[in-house]
Amino acid sequence: MKAGYIGLGAMGAPMARNLARAGLLAAVWNRSPAKADALAAELGVAAAADPAALAAAVDVAFLCVSADNDVLAMVEAMSAGIRPGSVVVDCSTVGSDTARRVAALLADRGAAFLDAPVSGGVEGARKGTLAMMVGGEAGVLETVLPVLRAVAARIVHIGPVGAGQGCKAVNQIMAAGIAQAVTEALAFGQAMDLPMDKVIEVVSGGAAGNWFLDHRGRTMVAGTFQPGFKLGLHHKDLLICRESAEKLGVSVPVTEQTIGEYARLMAEGYGDEDISALYRLKSR
Repeated sequence: MKAGYIGLGAMGAPMARNLARAGLLAAVWNRSPAKADALAAELGVAAAADPAALAAAVDVAFLCVSADNDVLAMVEAMSAGIRPGSVVVDCSTVGSDTARRVAALLADRGAAFLDAPVSGGVEGARKGTLAMMVGGEAGVLETVLPVLRAVAARIVHIGPVGAGQGCKAVNQIMAAGIAQAVTEALAFGQAMDLPMDKVIEVVSGGAAGNWFLDHRGRTMVAGTFQPGFKLGLHHKDLLICRESAEKLGVSVPVTEQTIGEYARLMAEGYGDEDISALYRLKSR
């Protein structure tokens, strides 16, 4: 199967590279043509003229863009070239309703759709070790599994279209809670003037150990917030979670707290930093 990739940002570009290493990538496209041209030249694949041209050239088209309207716009742009029997795999984080709307649009063109958001950060995208939560028909997933395995190490079918995005919302709320706990705890430790490298070393090996502490603990206490997952993007995701929670009548207080604190940091110009920049507020 030939694959194409639309959206060559922090997650999309390394995922496209992994598809190329597996011999599956045929074409790429990005809103910034220079980025697509550079990656295409690096990987020896085509830089498609537009999303429709990419869709016409591949069996599996990946999307990884920022927001609901971006996904809808890309699918509309692809529709003129989409081939019956092809599959669109959306790795963006959007609402479940958007996923279902996209699936309906593609069904009218004879194409299948999987909402397949991922977790694991830029590190996971580079290493091909992402966790992928998939919504859509099980038979469609089975067909494209060899392609998905080039970018993700753990691929789980959650349910029908929209279920993948529902699972990603669970993930994003959990990530917010972990970020709150880790940043608050490390700021507390630093306030006590503890040797933070040693604190992180020992705590990481106990019941409180977690991915965020392992990968962001030392950098945040050193005042470095190079993005692995941009704070502004997590803020956008949590707004989606809030909207879903309101529809369900579910209380999500940690989500609300994090939305507010992210908004403060974004107003101060830190929206493009890693979510560990939450430490900036906790350590003041």
